[in-house]
Amino acid sequence: MHMNPILSSSWRFAFLFSLLIIGFRYNCVSSGESIPTPTPWPEQFNALLFTNHTLTGTVRLQMNDLWYDWPNRRTMNRIQYQLGDYLRDVEWNNGTSYYFTNGPTGTCTTRLFPIGVLPPEWLQGATYLGRTWADGFDCHVYTKVDFIYYYEEVGTGRPVWWYFTEGMSMHVMTFEVGAVLEDSEWQAPEYCFTESAKNGNAEIQNMHKGIEETVNIFDYLHFRKFSSI
Repeated sequence: MHMNPILSSSWRFAFLFSLLIIGFRYNCVSSGESIPTPTPWPEQFNALLFTNHTLTGTVRLQMNDLWYDWPNRRTMNRIQYQLGDYLRDVEWNNGTSYYFTNGPTGTCTTRLFPIGVLPPEWLQGATYLGRTWADGFDCHVYTKVDFIYYYEEVGTGRPVWWYFTEGMSMHVMTFEVGAVLEDSEWQAPEYCFTESAKNGNAEIQNMHKGIEETVNIFDYLHFRKFSSI
């Protein structure tokens, strides 16, 4: 019996990743040094992310152009799927998100999430796993509720790699602190406010047990990144 090559590769990666995590934990416990704490995100930044996820059982690649604007309580993901659509995801602190494409044949779907924009200190309380090299950078590694593994560069605190245990890996290609997107870019098109677009505006249910009580960011991460739209 032959194993599906995608599943076989995913199994091997998961096994090796588990061994690395064990090493991180041992390093953290055995070290006499003080335990680092995660660096809060800047209040405004732009990051270009190379994203690979296998949530549907097949590999899908995309580039995420992420704009984070905490003073105005909003974020935007401009997503280019490999050889596919260019999607904009505008997220507001009232829980409303607009997913839309532009142009004469533009489409839009709205979603209402139980939480708003993640705060800069969303990693507060994360568990420190240790120190390792990732993507060629010396990194501190943190995890929270066994859902995300977050790698940040030692010395600068810049994010380097985010690994989500449900099947998404995001590599930070650029990280520009203080970058601000023009206000006009945040406006959803008029067809986002039709009845057909609003039909998708049902609140997301069936949250991960314990996540909502722990920290709102994980509601955000799970449903914003992983829900089908």
